[in-house]
Amino acid sequence: MLRLTEVKLPLDHTEPEIKAAILKKLQINSADLVKYSIFKRSYDARKKGAVCFAYVLDVKTTQEKQLLMRFKKDPHVVLTPDTSYRYVAQAPSTPLGTRPIVIGNGPCGMFAGLLLAQMGFRPLILERGKMVRDRSVDTFGFWSKGKFNPESNAQFGEGGAGTFSDGKLYSRIKDANRQGRKVLVELVNAGASHEILYINKPHIGTYRLVKIVENLRHRIEALGGEIRFQSRVETLEIENGQVRGVTLADGEFIPSQHVVLAVGHSARDTFEMLHRQGVYIEAKPFSIGFRVEHPQSLIDQCRLGSQAGHPMLGAADYSLVHHCANGRSVYSFCMCPGGQVVAATSELGRVVTNGMSQYERSGKNANSGIVVGITPEDYPGSPLAGMALQRRLEEGAFALGGSTYEAPGQLVGDFLAQRPSTQLGTVKPSYKPGVHLCDLSDSLPDYAIAAIREAIPAFDQQIEGFAMHDAVLTGVETRTSSPICIKRGADYQSLNTKGLYPAGEGAGYAGGILSAGVDGIKVAEAVALSMMEAVACQA
Repeated sequence: MLRLTEVKLPLDHTEPEIKAAILKKLQINSADLVKYSIFKRSYDARKKGAVCFAYVLDVKTTQEKQLLMRFKKDPHVVLTPDTSYRYVAQAPSTPLGTRPIVIGNGPCGMFAGLLLAQMGFRPLILERGKMVRDRSVDTFGFWSKGKFNPESNAQFGEGGAGTFSDGKLYSRIKDANRQGRKVLVELVNAGASHEILYINKPHIGTYRLVKIVENLRHRIEALGGEIRFQSRVETLEIENGQVRGVTLADGEFIPSQHVVLAVGHSARDTFEMLHRQGVYIEAKPFSIGFRVEHPQSLIDQCRLGSQAGHPMLGAADYSLVHHCANGRSVYSFCMCPGGQVVAATSELGRVVTNGMSQYERSGKNANSGIVVGITPEDYPGSPLAGMALQRRLEEGAFALGGSTYEAPGQLVGDFLAQRPSTQLGTVKPSYKPGVHLCDLSDSLPDYAIAAIREAIPAFDQQIEGFAMHDAVLTGVETRTSSPICIKRGADYQSLNTKGLYPAGEGAGYAGGILSAGVDGIKVAEAVALSMMEAVACQA
């Protein structure tokens, strides 16, 4: 097949017009076109009010050889590359002794477990939280009633933190080995819309993710994997630098020489345990800030002009960055069109915000993190010092919000004018259990407050109305990424603990559902190759 890139069509085009564009580009007759499929579709909104679609199309034609010769100097007509995924190993039919263990059943752990199961290695997945539906009851119960469960919430439980998010599935990672495509294909097989395979910025949405996560679990189990819930790993058993297994909170010891650590960025007790046991950990950069809410209609109008509200475009998003005079960078993070700000704490007495959208993205507000990059120079000392900073900020936000899990909030106009907010304007905050208006000046370090105050007017130059007085800031956003990196080598094993495979966001190797899933696949491949090497040595 041939791949055609940069095929541009107006917003209100029809399917026959796609076909006509192919025929025109290739200069062939309709009889020569066997079939075509969409590999990628994005829209170009650089000219507001004149948005157009750009396609990447895979085309089968009776004239392939002739066309490749004719267009050999045209980079927009090439042979379609192979996008199929290939497994690196297949377990022998005879048992291999101990099973590989995967700690955590978020996107990384789930895809590590799925790949190991597909290769025949019968993984055991240990998840400290509950099944996704029970977890959803607990999470929504906290948001609506303030009843918090530290083992079942927006961070802990089947599906991981990504379940209560926008379900974004795009990433800047390269995909030379087709692992990213593998993640998307498996999500489609589990019930996601086929469109995530080709739209430029695919997303699933929270409610749809619940069923997809369940289907992935059933698939792992059908292939011989086992998933245990409410099974928190208390200690990692290490002997002479080699993992020998794990001990659960109830005292059960489970032997294994291959342990995938996919615990997510909020498993602070696990980070402390690993540090105590001498697993090599480094502090890493992350970001802190607030969530900001605007009317979605304002974002749509600024980004799409007269075509705002078109059903083919949906709710508009944005991506912003500003480099400040104090040397800090402020950027938008996890932008959720038509979504809501959610309570994302995993510990008692702390307030954390995040963003979430449903598939339809039909909410009145747009929200995004507005965060400041920080580095270990800002929290020197222990490798866990960044985690300690997160906790201090979250405890401060809890107190500032009234110690009821309400989040502290402030109108953007008041924040810029350096005065407390006393009443809401036209933008009604979506955060549950609720927002307590106050002065956010003391909720973050002075350098972060100064940077955000400088960035918001700069962002207003790109999106008119971004600095509107009634827009709402809600604090604090601290879980942008893991504050640590559990360093690993080229074989994906811990630098000083053989058999331990740090993976995903919690270990510092991913940032989002897609990249976490890809890292889970990479680590599963490394585990499979190691297990097969052990078999060869025994033979």
